[in-house]
Amino acid sequence: MDEAADSLPFVPPPTKYYVDEAGSYLGGFSGALAPEGATEVPEAPQDARQVWFGGAWSAIPTVVPDSVSARQFKLQLLSADLLDEVEGWIAAQDRAVQIAYENSGSFVRASPMMQTGFAALGFSNEQIDAFFVAAALL
Repeated sequence: MDEAADSLPFVPPPTKYYVDEAGSYLGGFSGALAPEGATEVPEAPQDARQVWFGGAWSAIPTVVPDSVSARQFKLQLLSADLLDEVEGWIAAQDRAVQIAYENSGSFVRASPMMQTGFAALGFSNEQIDAFFVAAALL
């Protein structure tokens, strides 16, 4: 038995990263066979939702929240310089809309009141998404 070989520390094989044919991340494998049909890529993604396409990882997908708290919603209105305009619009609505705006603990993106209010402001779906994403960070 070779004593020198016995005293060397174990060095695991390098980790290799793989995606499937659609570019979805399959994982990192060290010393294991690659999954059938997998393609090796140089590195793991930052986020498992990213897709390998054209030699690079896609951007991390933005998650649009379904709702934000009343505090977040109203602070985002203030930040976007929309608070006065929205509160003026609310004041011109029926009492039920006013009560809902004043007393809601959260604002739900898909609610009819939200859709009507954002339509009155001329917001596109993309702008509404961006508003909710920004509000969620407050």
